[in-house]
Amino acid sequence: MPICFKAAASVTLALALMTSAAPVMAQSGATGLPYDARRGVFSFSSGLEGSLPAVVQVTTLGQSRGPSSDATDPKPYASGSGVIVDAAEGLVITNNHVVEGGRKFTVDLTDGRLFDAVLVGADKATDIAVLRITPDGRPLNLKQVQTVDSDTLRTGDLAFAVGYPLGLDQTLTMGVISGLNRSGLGDAVEDYIQTDAAVNSGNSGGPLLDSRGRLIGINTSILSGGLGGGNDGIAFAVPTRIMLYVADQLKKTGEVKRGQTGAIFGSLNAERARDLHLGIVRGAVVADVAPGSPAERAGLRHNDVITRLQGRPVANAGSVNATIGIAAPGSDLSVAYLREGRDGATTLRVEAPTDQPVVVGAQSVLAYGATLKSQDGGAQVTTVVAGSPAAQAGLNAGDVVTAVGGAPVGDAATAAAALQGATGSVEIGVMRNGETMRLTLAL
Repeated sequence: MPICFKAAASVTLALALMTSAAPVMAQSGATGLPYDARRGVFSFSSGLEGSLPAVVQVTTLGQSRGPSSDATDPKPYASGSGVIVDAAEGLVITNNHVVEGGRKFTVDLTDGRLFDAVLVGADKATDIAVLRITPDGRPLNLKQVQTVDSDTLRTGDLAFAVGYPLGLDQTLTMGVISGLNRSGLGDAVEDYIQTDAAVNSGNSGGPLLDSRGRLIGINTSILSGGLGGGNDGIAFAVPTRIMLYVADQLKKTGEVKRGQTGAIFGSLNAERARDLHLGIVRGAVVADVAPGSPAERAGLRHNDVITRLQGRPVANAGSVNATIGIAAPGSDLSVAYLREGRDGATTLRVEAPTDQPVVVGAQSVLAYGATLKSQDGGAQVTTVVAGSPAAQAGLNAGDVVTAVGGAPVGDAATAAAALQGATGSVEIGVMRNGETMRLTLAL
């Protein structure tokens, strides 16, 4: 379980809910919490029990590094959770970081059976991977989870996380949906569900379920302030809206093909809103538009504020990047925006990425997945695309590029020109937190 930054008091929450709901049950009967009259207890088991057999433990095996006679045999080095979404085909959804680098994979079912599995495909940008259980002659008799559209979720809905945390057997925890459309935790395609259901190491790849046991997301990371990396009641899940698209692409082709629009987006905040004389702090600001790009043809300009995309409210730049990130090349997206306080609308086409590694815009430069803006003494990195050459080289947002190939660069345009003329690999001088670093960018 990646720690973006101890355990949630699920029992306390449940007791509080039950205590507060008991008088309501007495007054309104079936309108309160689910009640098992035979046992005389409140329980969500009837809705959840059917989904639990679909939750599996995933073990990833890799090359042994020890000097032994069986050094060539793959050894377990990672473990997480997963959920069966297609029983007929034996398809399991889990996290990319659970299976990354693995040579072999095994899946443990709740009935004690163990099967090998093969990797269908993985997508680092959304942290989603698909495994297929390998039949071995035994009847599979798999159970699958029902999936629901995550766009129907509301803050305050009950949520249940299921998985195999901290070496325990299958574990169920309860919380609520604490927030929607969360982003800004990294440089990936992010539009997370936030929940306070207890999620810990080992829960990665396991399902987040609603109170009827339906799949609403895949648990992927936690925010933790403790040194031990435990759960502080802030966990994030990839919503089914993104998961289903990615899983379908992986099933069909083994990879996710993403398009581009040529626009660079930043999140609207209070300071930026004041600068633009706006009375809102939710939206995505167009930071730059590449020449000849779909965004330019759509009429978008620097400082336009995107407020709705495909009819969905835009909370920040992450909302826009997530929608574009799961739009197939050739898709047309409806856009509502504000320009100097006036409403506007357009259609933005998502096109297949160009093979141009360096694109110079009016205000910034996109080079090998990094967005550069001119700053005194160099070119500042504002964003880095996950998995791009810039990300693999170790560039981070906030870095200032001061030299390319040993030659100093004074601004973003100079950096772009130097990168356009480079081949093979090039050394980049970077200033980070007051220290000078040298990184190698593979071109």
